[in-house]
Amino acid sequence: MIHATHKKYTLNFKNPSGTSRGILRTKETWFIILEENDKTGIGETGLFRGLSIDDVVNYEEKLIWACSNINKGLVFLLKELREFPSIQFGLEQAFLSLKSEDQFTLFPSEFTKGNEAIAINGLIWMGEKAFMKKQIKEKLETGFSCIKMKIGAIDFEAEIALLKSIRKEFSSEEIELRVDANGAFNPKNALEKLKRLSELEIHSIEQPIKQGQVQEMAALCAKTPLPIALDEELIGIFSSEDKKQLLQTIQPQFIILKPSLIGGFAGSLEWIKCAEAINTDWWITSALESNIGLNAIAQFTHTLKSNLPQGLGTGGLFTNNFTSPLEVKNGALHYNQTQNWDFNL
Repeated sequence: MIHATHKKYTLNFKNPSGTSRGILRTKETWFIILEENDKTGIGETGLFRGLSIDDVVNYEEKLIWACSNINKGLVFLLKELREFPSIQFGLEQAFLSLKSEDQFTLFPSEFTKGNEAIAINGLIWMGEKAFMKKQIKEKLETGFSCIKMKIGAIDFEAEIALLKSIRKEFSSEEIELRVDANGAFNPKNALEKLKRLSELEIHSIEQPIKQGQVQEMAALCAKTPLPIALDEELIGIFSSEDKKQLLQTIQPQFIILKPSLIGGFAGSLEWIKCAEAINTDWWITSALESNIGLNAIAQFTHTLKSNLPQGLGTGGLFTNNFTSPLEVKNGALHYNQTQNWDFNL
């Protein structure tokens, strides 16, 4: 018999972090802990307030229900919790962790052996121009060749000027630039802004307009001079048929998969299958999980063998994260086998 419990944990940001949803100072998360025959399994249910579809008042009740029904098995739980993607993801991790030799190796690979790394993008947080410029400089100095800049918070002209200053120094062969608008553009002027951005040889733009405007997004993807990646658009789409229909209607150039927001490993694989059927490419991104969730996402990502830089490596943002073998070096995420885990709730 498996015994299951859940526990809340609050992550504290080292520096307040600017997003299109305001300034983040803390990030609450939850853990599911499974115990069976002297073994323990851990999974993180990375709820993201204001973004997760399962950010609802009865969230903790659902966690309690999942723990009390744990012995009905993962297949049953995933089906019953379809509208709680972060809990699905936590359960997937916890069951894999319980079977693992060391709790933390969910997908043994050359990555977990420390022999291979995962190329990632360097994330530039929103803020004043000087603050964003400082971040860009730091990322370039630490070996990143792919930078992702969040835009839509400061004046568009100031953001264009920042991107131009990078392009003056580095060509698109040297530095890949991605931008994330988090739905900040108006459908009426979005195409004009995309044209301006395309002149700077931007790799792609995430979610130029708010999700839910399917026809407007489809029109943009048809005319855009700059590849568009759907991100928030994928949140809250549960059935395989609905996923297929959304992608076939919009025909995006890329989709971005955040396992905590779209139903974990199973949800991500379903989106990938739908995307590849229409020749849409994809990459995977973490969503401010602790190193427990980030570790699971990184190990899963490595098994998929994507050749694009992934959106991983946010573990260093928090003052009270758990010590882990995950390290960012030279623009890539590594698993340092000489560094032990310290997971203590």
